[in-house]
Amino acid sequence: MGLISRWLGFGDAAQSVGGAVEAVAEVFTVNKTKEELAVRAQAMASLGQFGMEFSNANTGWFNRFINGINRLPRPIMALGTVGLFVFAMADPEGFATRMKGLAYVPDPLWWLLGAVVSFYFGARELHYARGTAPPLMVTTIPANDPTAPTKVAAAAFPENAALSEWAALNNQAV
Repeated sequence: MGLISRWLGFGDAAQSVGGAVEAVAEVFTVNKTKEELAVRAQAMASLGQFGMEFSNANTGWFNRFINGINRLPRPIMALGTVGLFVFAMADPEGFATRMKGLAYVPDPLWWLLGAVVSFYFGARELHYARGTAPPLMVTTIPANDPTAPTKVAAAAFPENAALSEWAALNNQAV
């Protein structure tokens, strides 16, 4: 194409027309390359922010204790169910006596137990079903952090006019 343009003598004109067509086309459709670059930049910024959240490995004994307690309900319920089968085979009379005792538990208490278990596991499932990424946690960066970005380019948000305007108005454009 470049050689033919030079032979025919309209190389610069063709480039000008091509650039104008591209500029007009970007008004009506999104430039996929720029969109993908913006999405990648946003993803990398999110990953960096999430990485900062887990960079502090200095958790105290209380945090480790609570994290351990939070991991107990499902294994306890699973092993407890298996334990009921073992107990039923090991001591059928004692098992029958305890099951008769469970028959005396009033229905509202069973409903309450069902609600507690459903909400616990339902909330956990909903947390993971909402998406692969946890909700965006906005953190503040200390003013004396040398790795903190100092300026935001308005061109960094080509798909979001509001953020571009914000960056330009706050005199943060590079």
